[in-house]
Amino acid sequence: MYKHTSREIRLKRRPVGVPTESDFELVDVALHDPAPGEILVQNLYMSVDPYMRGRMIERKSYVEPFEVGSVLSGGAVGEVMASAHDGFLPGDHVLSMNGWRESYVSDGSGHQKIDGTIAPLSSYLGALGMPGLTAYVGLLDIGTPEPEQTVFVSGAAGAVGSLVCQIAKLKGCTVVGSVGTAEKLQWLTEEAGVDVALNYKEVENLRRTLVEACPNGIDIYFDNVGGEHLEAALWRMNDHGTIIACGSISNYNATEPPPGPRNLFQVVTKRLMWKGFIVTDHYDRFPDFARDMGSWIAAGNIKHPETLHDGIENAPKAFIGLFKGDNLGKMLVRLTPDDN
Repeated sequence: MYKHTSREIRLKRRPVGVPTESDFELVDVALHDPAPGEILVQNLYMSVDPYMRGRMIERKSYVEPFEVGSVLSGGAVGEVMASAHDGFLPGDHVLSMNGWRESYVSDGSGHQKIDGTIAPLSSYLGALGMPGLTAYVGLLDIGTPEPEQTVFVSGAAGAVGSLVCQIAKLKGCTVVGSVGTAEKLQWLTEEAGVDVALNYKEVENLRRTLVEACPNGIDIYFDNVGGEHLEAALWRMNDHGTIIACGSISNYNATEPPPGPRNLFQVVTKRLMWKGFIVTDHYDRFPDFARDMGSWIAAGNIKHPETLHDGIENAPKAFIGLFKGDNLGKMLVRLTPDDN
């Protein structure tokens, strides 16, 4: 039995500065029975990710902006409830980009079957999904870490950063992670095995703190934050070091362009390699990633915490929480649709 109505989150207006819940609206929609070649999917989990903030701005980028008045989209794991499609059966679990809604009808394009007996379904949105691939490609393909190198990770307890820290440890590196709460600090040291964890909100001078935390300098900086973290890391980078530009969450809600680091000339004097990347350019690495990450998780070498919010109505709250540092690991919304 499946429902014939659903609820979805639409972008009500483009946020200015930090998004508020009033920038979104919850809408009831009617669903039709699947026509030939279609499936009806009920989402079980949906992802909220920092990159979605950029899509709420009307500008040219690597991905099209969300349209005001339209349903948002993002990673989701769902169950096929009804099918008139030869490639899917009721009960199949699928990964799609049709998040921000409880249920929907689709022609099945862009849907990948996943196996919930191999790993928890939610992990396909985290450690075994886009955040995991981001960490894997960014650190291993761009950073190319070597044993005994020092790796500094900002946003070190987030969906990507938490995995970067653990992969770097598996590669024999000394890992320094920056976070914003005591809970995350404890998780980094006790669960993730990070060598040095620091709470950037409790230090007077991040540059001086990195001198103490990284006595041998920084060989690889995995940047999820930008801003003050990037400037401090530039001072402490070793010659011929690598900066992996993954994100800049400290600037995502800026209402005007923030000033750049005042010490960019360090890139020249230290002969640094500074490279940005978008994970969608690296899907050819997915088979190797899935093999390695799957084996690391099975062996207990990778921990992947999740922060859950329940109900589609709480999706905006979960999203906004990303910019407050509310999440340890992957932020997810567990969808519990009303019965209709």
